[in-house]
Amino acid sequence: MTNLTLLSWNVNGVRAIHRKGFLTWLKDTAPDILCLQETKTMASQLPVALAQPEGYRAYWHGAERKGYSGTALITRQEPLSIQFGLGLEEFDQEGRTIIAEYPTFTLLNCYFPHGSRDHSRVPFKLAFYDAFLEKCEQLRQRGQPVIFCGDINTAHREIDLTHPQANQKTTGFLPEERAWLDKVVEAGYVDTFRHFYPEAIGQYTWWSMPTRARERNVGWRLDYFFVAQELIDSVTDAFIMPEVMGSDHCPVGLRVKV
Repeated sequence: MTNLTLLSWNVNGVRAIHRKGFLTWLKDTAPDILCLQETKTMASQLPVALAQPEGYRAYWHGAERKGYSGTALITRQEPLSIQFGLGLEEFDQEGRTIIAEYPTFTLLNCYFPHGSRDHSRVPFKLAFYDAFLEKCEQLRQRGQPVIFCGDINTAHREIDLTHPQANQKTTGFLPEERAWLDKVVEAGYVDTFRHFYPEAIGQYTWWSMPTRARERNVGWRLDYFFVAQELIDSVTDAFIMPEVMGSDHCPVGLRVKV
């Protein structure tokens, strides 16, 4: 058995975080797999040391719109196969999903849409949610346990944000957004952090930068690792890394025996 450490981080611009010492952090932290969201770049725009970090294979999925969205997978073990996107043009042009097949699981790294402050993108977000879960179920039906991670852009329960009552009508905590997470759980996927720490309070992964909310830990838990129920016995821990600076999000992690 091998213990793998998987990390997921919305970096809010990989070039910005590169200037803040990202590669040193990667070397020191040494995850087996690192999933990035909101990279805001194409691989061709990056220096070689960042585009293909030493000791890893890196796969970049950029949005058609410059400086927007985007995901990356940085992995020690080369996947058996890589798929960019869900296979649906209206979603895939935003560079939101990378699917990597490994010998014992399939990993989906995803930057889920934001509903927009005026809620104009909530329908798009909900349609994306449904298409994403359908893709997970298709993969799972092939016999591969599924792990998915990323910035889901929704806090699931009241325990997952500081001010639940004040945010009932804010995207990221709308009833219809939270209902999708209920659906995910009902379909047999486990929120790994809550599996290990069901009652832990003050556990957040995103803080508003303009209000300096991080200093007061006024935040939201928007970043997750979910695993299919059939894989949960192989998961040894799930964790949040609020001490890691550089973005308005912090990394989240998973340890799994394979």
